[in-house]
Amino acid sequence: MKVVRFRAADAITFGIVDESADGTELELVELVSDPMLGDYDTTGRRFKFPEVTVLAPVIPRSKVIAVGKNYREHIAEMQNVTGGGQTAEPLLFLKPNTSVIGPGDAIVIPPVSERVEFEGELALVIGAVGKDVPEERALEIVYGFTCANDVTARDLQIADGQWARAKGFDTFCPLGPVIETDLSYDNLRLQTRVNGEVKQDGNTKDLIHSLARIVSYASSVWTLLPGDVILTGTPAGVGRLHPGDTVEVEIAGIGILRNPVVAATA
Repeated sequence: MKVVRFRAADAITFGIVDESADGTELELVELVSDPMLGDYDTTGRRFKFPEVTVLAPVIPRSKVIAVGKNYREHIAEMQNVTGGGQTAEPLLFLKPNTSVIGPGDAIVIPPVSERVEFEGELALVIGAVGKDVPEERALEIVYGFTCANDVTARDLQIADGQWARAKGFDTFCPLGPVIETDLSYDNLRLQTRVNGEVKQDGNTKDLIHSLARIVSYASSVWTLLPGDVILTGTPAGVGRLHPGDTVEVEIAGIGILRNPVVAATA
């Protein structure tokens, strides 16, 4: 099931993707409330996609957790940039919830950085409270999956020696376009394109640390709350973004997350 958070007129609401009555297009069936916190009761209203603005599928009230160095080829390409090799445990860091934007929202290049890069990733959305969750049960608290872009000011990451500023600027965590609640997640093709040119072409079967391992390990550090998002790492092929670019992250079974890139305004 594909869950969408969207704006219709002046209201923000939730819906599920469904075929139109004649089967010629996809529509949104409006839900009474956030399905993560309630159920899938509908209001009876349907919307066509041109009638609405699709938003980030979730705005975490608590945190965005991200995993670094989780694809071997990406570790190799970054060896001479950030250094370090494969880690025995998932390498975790945080992005603030203020970095989250949705499909179509602009990634803003901050004036203090000369090297902002894309990192397409599969993201998990947590659906239940979890603390010290054993690995064999970890995926029970996952509500669904979405596309993410772990935008990074690479020059600041190198200069700072830690990742909080480089990963945490406003607009540096695009999410969307939907949350897919029913997905076979262990063999998914992930592509990142810039201006239509393929830059990353990976597969979740190549993850070093499994999704269950990531969720379990994260829950040993922080209490995971409904709406928390976990970015699971990026494959090889990361590269620079410039104002005027359009970057797309596409994951099989989920869809395409598309964002323009702009320079910061004075």
